[in-house]
Amino acid sequence: MKILVIEDEPKTGTYLKQGLAEAGFVVDLAANGLDGLHLALSEAYDLAVLDVMLPGIDGWQVLEGIRRAGKDMPVLFLTARDQVEDRVRGLELGADDYLVKPFAFSELLARVRTLLRRGGKAKESEFLRIADLELDLLRRRVTRAGQRIDLTAKEFALLELLLRRQGEVLPRSLIASQVWDMNFDSDTNVIEVAIKRLRTKIDDGYEPKLIRTVRGMGYVLEMAG
Repeated sequence: MKILVIEDEPKTGTYLKQGLAEAGFVVDLAANGLDGLHLALSEAYDLAVLDVMLPGIDGWQVLEGIRRAGKDMPVLFLTARDQVEDRVRGLELGADDYLVKPFAFSELLARVRTLLRRGGKAKESEFLRIADLELDLLRRRVTRAGQRIDLTAKEFALLELLLRRQGEVLPRSLIASQVWDMNFDSDTNVIEVAIKRLRTKIDDGYEPKLIRTVRGMGYVLEMAG
């Protein structure tokens, strides 16, 4: 699942992005309201974590822009302002939850997961499947033929990307940017190593084989046919 974090305080933004990524989410970070609104309107996100006090345009305006554009993704407000009127205003504008700084990351993560469970879109896409392989997005679990498969956070994100775009050959550059948040370096074999480990876990001992290498192009997850 993909989350947008809009937070202007660098340490908090980095902390949130790292923590959510380690929990298995794909995370984009914007450091001001204008960039955040642009991302929210141009990309597909399952949830946004939005600071109220932002440079450029504030969180209220960002939320108004998101809702005016017809985007119904859940929005969790983050703010240092603990005034009742602020909370009411946020909820009236279409926020789904409100967390006051400072906060425990464990509480934020619990609220994020609760909002994703509630969201209609999240319900539709709670599971990704192909053949007898099933990925549970909310519980972060993978099973094949009913057997639980333990994956690292990066392996889970890689499998989620392959499943969401099954049947499509994904170049290494796209995998690098989506899963590792980095530009592809032809000198590194991090993607090949990750694919090999993932293939060992979900394909070895099972039929049909699902992950295929397309020489010179990338990787595809599909049922051979």
